[in-house]
Amino acid sequence: MADHRGKRPSEAAAAAASPAAKRARDPSAPAFPTYKEAPNLKIQILGEILASASSAADVDDKLTKANIGVTTDDVEQVLRFSYAHPRAAAAFFSWAGHQHLGHEHSPYSWNLVVDILGKNRIFEPMWETVRSMHSQRLLSLATFASVFSSLAASPGGNPLKAFVDMPRYGMARDTTALNSLLSALCRANRLDDARAAIPVARAEAGTRPDADSYAILLEGCEAAADPRVAREVFDEMVRDVGFDPNNVPAYDSFLTTLVSSDSSTALPEAMDYLAVLSRRGCSPGEKFFHAALVAHLEARKLRDAMALWDDFVGHRGLVPDLEMYNTMIMLQGSLGHAEVTVEYLDDMAFNGVFPDAGTYNLVLQFLLKGRKLREAAAIFSEMVKNELWPNEENCSFALCMFLDTRDWEMGIKVWNCMVENGLPPLEESGNMLVSKLRDDRLPEACKYAEDMIDRGIKLSSSTLSKLKQCLQKIRKGEIHDHLLKKWKAR
Repeated sequence: MADHRGKRPSEAAAAAASPAAKRARDPSAPAFPTYKEAPNLKIQILGEILASASSAADVDDKLTKANIGVTTDDVEQVLRFSYAHPRAAAAFFSWAGHQHLGHEHSPYSWNLVVDILGKNRIFEPMWETVRSMHSQRLLSLATFASVFSSLAASPGGNPLKAFVDMPRYGMARDTTALNSLLSALCRANRLDDARAAIPVARAEAGTRPDADSYAILLEGCEAAADPRVAREVFDEMVRDVGFDPNNVPAYDSFLTTLVSSDSSTALPEAMDYLAVLSRRGCSPGEKFFHAALVAHLEARKLRDAMALWDDFVGHRGLVPDLEMYNTMIMLQGSLGHAEVTVEYLDDMAFNGVFPDAGTYNLVLQFLLKGRKLREAAAIFSEMVKNELWPNEENCSFALCMFLDTRDWEMGIKVWNCMVENGLPPLEESGNMLVSKLRDDRLPEACKYAEDMIDRGIKLSSSTLSKLKQCLQKIRKGEIHDHLLKKWKAR
């Protein structure tokens, strides 16, 4: 069943920050965005000034000398590309407000300054900025989402204290704020701290977690690959908020954590929990479905995989994606059901999922190994028509199979595909083609032998000798002489 839920409130708050801020908060991001990525020359010039300044006073001096007017939008754009120069960015913010904007910055610009300082762990100026925003009544949950994220990512940072202190700044310590805190801690891989924050929030502010709170924690368990803690959090969630059919992300993360663990009981345990959820009218989402299919493939449990497929696709209305189809094709093909894999290609088209070259090659591989040559020929022709080329292994295998069964038309079609796409082993395959053709289709054998020579593909002396024998039997030795002359010239 596809998950159509909207973003959690904490996610919506975090989304208010800029793309650059999101990128900076992401621990996987390779670097801060720079002014060189800015969309126009004016922003690049201002960014260059900030990058080259040696102090706040130097920023003021250079900006004043440059004599460039700035708007609120300009300030926002410059800040977005100034994460690598936090103190210069703060100085630019002050200069722009004093010189051009009458100290009327947008809330977005203020939030960017908080985020820039926090991501660079310059915390005292960050809090000074927060206090200034409070005095102007500009604070929002997006501001504290940034603060939580920066503190959580800093060794020794205490975002829980920032949550507890929110009333000092006129901010409510409600469940939405709690969820923002939990998200920040889990993104920083501080799952234990996130769990510990819930009883503190209850005691300090009477803040109760909701279904989203537990979904965030379970996503943290998934990221930490910790099924033991996931079971504990799941049990706490059931006791606290019960079963909620809308809480798909929680169930998705929980069951994915279980089924992806290294335990020998991972798959049956996950399926048992799935049965419990189903009885309660609840369901995980696509992530678990994919992980469970992979687990069934590894366990070679075809019947159970088919039952799972029928449950999610047939009854829960989930539309499989390409990766899910590939998993089922791999499962069916590895168990020797090559002809069934073709049915999935038809089903994909029905669901608007378009197979790529990898999917086609997978199906072709199983058809060839299962000696389903008629079906393999159809798939090969369809691939060529759609310009989704068979890979080297499949071409080589297909050529051998079609030539051995004297399907000359398909053998030649495969050879042409190999030549046009430069798929090895051209020398070995070409000599095999000529050798196989020479008994039944000598003129074509000579044609492809000459084509190989012209293309610089080595025709072996053995293959040429066999052609000579066949040509001499029908008194066509001059054809061999022609080929030999070309062969020697190459």
